[in-house]
Order: sequence, then C-alpha cells, then structure tokens
Amino acid sequence: MLKQQLNFKLSQKLSPQQIQLMKLIQLPTQAFEQRLKQEMEENPALDSGKEKADEFEDAYSNENTDDDYGTEKIETDINVDEYLSDDEIPSYRLSSNNYSADDEDKSVPYASGTTFHQHLVNQLNTYRLDEEEREIAEFLVGSIDESGYIRRSLTDILDDLAFTQNVYTTEEKIENILKIVHQLDPAGVGARNLQECLLIQLDRKELTIPIKLASMILERSFDHFSKKHYEKLLTKFDINEEELKEAIEEIEHLNPKPGGAYAGNNRIVEHVVPDYTIRIIDGELELTLNGRNAPELHVSREYNNMLQGYKASKEKSKSQKDAVLFIKQKLDAAKWFIEAVKQRQQTLFITMSAIMHYQKSYFLSGDERNLKPMILKDIADEIGMDVSTVSRVANSKYVDTPYGTKLIKEFFSESMTNVEGEEVSTREIKKILEITVGEEDKKKPLTDDKLAKILKEKGYPIARRTVAKYREQLDIPVARLRKKI
Repeated sequence: MLKQQLNFKLSQKLSPQQIQLMKLIQLPTQAFEQRLKQEMEENPALDSGKEKADEFEDAYSNENTDDDYGTEKIETDINVDEYLSDDEIPSYRLSSNNYSADDEDKSVPYASGTTFHQHLVNQLNTYRLDEEEREIAEFLVGSIDESGYIRRSLTDILDDLAFTQNVYTTEEKIENILKIVHQLDPAGVGARNLQECLLIQLDRKELTIPIKLASMILERSFDHFSKKHYEKLLTKFDINEEELKEAIEEIEHLNPKPGGAYAGNNRIVEHVVPDYTIRIIDGELELTLNGRNAPELHVSREYNNMLQGYKASKEKSKSQKDAVLFIKQKLDAAKWFIEAVKQRQQTLFITMSAIMHYQKSYFLSGDERNLKPMILKDIADEIGMDVSTVSRVANSKYVDTPYGTKLIKEFFSESMTNVEGEEVSTREIKKILEITVGEEDKKKPLTDDKLAKILKEKGYPIARRTVAKYREQLDIPVARLRKKI
C-alpha cells in the first residue's frame, strides 16, 4: 500500500561559497597568490589595482528598478539552472563537498634536472667496459637506493640478471664490477652496508695515522665502535684516548648516506613566505599581516562601462540582453570573491592576534619555556570560531618573529600539572629536557631514569617512558649513543 507523508527536516549544509572560503583560509601566501591569479584568469570581471568600483555599485543596484528590460525580466527568458551552474557557480566550485577526498589540492610540481641514477650512469661512460660488463654495471647502479646503498645480496642480483636481462655471469664477476661502482661519486655509493660505505670513503682519503686507525677500527671492531664500547677499543688496539678521539673524529666526518647528498640537490626547494610579522615596539607586541594576503581587488571598469552602456541604450536587442546577463553573472562572482578575500584577511588576523596575546610572555622573551599550554579549542572559544577554522590557519601559516620564522602550529601543545599544581606546556618540559641533555657530561651521559629524576627535582613529575617519548620526539639518541671519548 502506497502512502504519501509530509516530514519536516532541519539540516545544515555548507554552500559552495563557504567551502571555497575555507579553502582560501587554509592556503599559505604563495598558494593564495596562485589562487588569485587563477580566479582572475577565469573571471574577466575581476581586476587588481587601486581603482574603485563606486560607479558600478550605483549602476548595478539601480538596474532592476529603473529599466523594464532589467535582469528580472531577462531571467525569465532563460533556464535558471543553466544560469547558476554555467557561470555564477562554475563547475570547479562544485567539485567537492565537505568531506570529499578532493577537498585538498595535492598536486605537486615536477622539478627538472639529472636524476641520481642518471648521474651515476653518466660516470660509467668514463670506464672501458665490454657489453656484458656494461649491462652488469648499469644493473648494479639501478639497484642503488636513494641513500646510496645496494641492499640486495649478490645471489639475488645474479638471478635477476639471468631472468630479466638474459645475462649469465658469476658472483665473482659481479663483485669485480661492483668495485668499479664503488669508484663513482659521491664517495661510498654502491655499498652494501654502513661498514662498507664508511671504509670506501676512508680509502679515498690521504693515508694518515688517524685515518689508518679509523680503517682498522671499522674493519676489525665495527660492532664495538657502533655500540661505543671505547674501553674495549683502547685495549684491543693498544692506543690512548687522544689517538682514539682523532680516529673517531675522522669517522664522524664521513657521510653515512652518500646518496642523500646528491638527491637533495634535485628536490623541489620550498621557500617559506611568512603570513604575519610580530615586532616588539616599546615593550609591546605589534602584529601585521603580510600585504600579499590582502591584495587590491575590484570589479573591472570595462565590465562596469558595458553595464552602463546597456542601461543607456533605448532599444535593447536579444544579443544585448544575453551579453548583459553574462556580465551580471561574472560581476556576481567577482563581488563574492572580493568579499571572500576580505573575510580571509579578517579571519587570519583575528586568529593570529588571539594566539599572540595568549602566548604574550613567549613572544616578548623568545624562551620556549614560557610557552603556555594551548590547544585549538582555546583559541576557537576566544575568537568565537570553529576549531576546524583555527586548525586551517595553524597548519599552514608562518609568522616572522624576532626569534626567527615559526610555524604557527608549533605554538600549540598539551598541558601537564607540575608539583605546585600549575598547568605547564609539554613544550616547556621538552625544552628543559633538551637543555639538560646538552649540559650533561658526554663521557657519562644521563640515562632516561636519571633524566626523569632530574625533571622530578625541577618540579616535573613524569615517568621514564614519558621521558623516552619526549627524547625521541626531539631526535635525541639513547645515553649509550650520546657517549663521547
């Protein structure tokens, strides 16, 4: 049995304009400039500069009331859906919804240049190799990873050469060709492990007493060296601490990832453009928004003149009506985009201003120990905006401070309670931990247990496992690996 039923339902849905505003807010300065350029290319009614569009406001606002051929009458002659979808809300504004995967722009530009592997292959041209040797050498170079290592056994390489390249050879011949690969630059490339990588680099150096000792240590006692068992090294090689120190210094100057030295030169270089600037003037903080975030935008004067010409004409043809409708749609889109840029500027300034005042003691001193515990909700409640809006601002924006350019997200941190019952930032604890490790005796570095006791004495009762977690987040190795002779 069929039934008809009337139900009332209240729902909230972001409009395409609101979605686009959120996208504008999260863009950093350089990406925002590209977005402006794209919009001006797609909408000829939008222009940049210092001209004003006051005349347009009058002509546009009076158009419907003064003319029988105004927009209201024109709209009845066309399909309203086409009017909305084709121009006023172009398809690129409707390509995503609130939770769509394409809400983020993940396109990455490509950088041109010679790749790491091509750089190695080019060097092979300087060696006399027959056809088979050349194929083996190129296969070995192709097996080198980004760090500069060959992380496969010779047996696997032998099998792959037979199955994929139709090259039947022996492990001895592959070993001989590998020695040629080891002569390529950067030094250490083609090594099968860290020990071999460091030894290859030492072989390239002028043979001195410290280098000779360093080679002996790596070749005969690599395990003791990697675990920093210095007492065993002193006994085994019958040397004093000064000699061992000189040998270790030579090893420390080597590159454990030779491939990274070249690969890094071919990566896309990202330039950070601060979105804000904070300065201290007469003991007070002053916040300014980067001018590139608030460009001068206005409605194109040519389109304004077209609209006025249509209004002044006595006889209006069908083609004129179609043209003025197109103009109106583009002007609507231009006015919305100008308003969205203003809202973006206002949102960015209000959010950063709240963060600056919340962390005033830090911005005045530059001491990270003065950072207060702060989460996104603290700022969202203060400025009366949604947490997601604050998150968009914090994740991609930078501020130029007297202490360097900082990512805004770094000012947020969780809190914990000290022995006095006060809430302190975890960033403050990490900073104290970093200072403590920096001041320790490197001959007897502090273990996590001792670090936990020291922090407890300073008024921060945290467990050893928490110390270990903070230490790893700060990229500080365990005590044994921090030991120095």
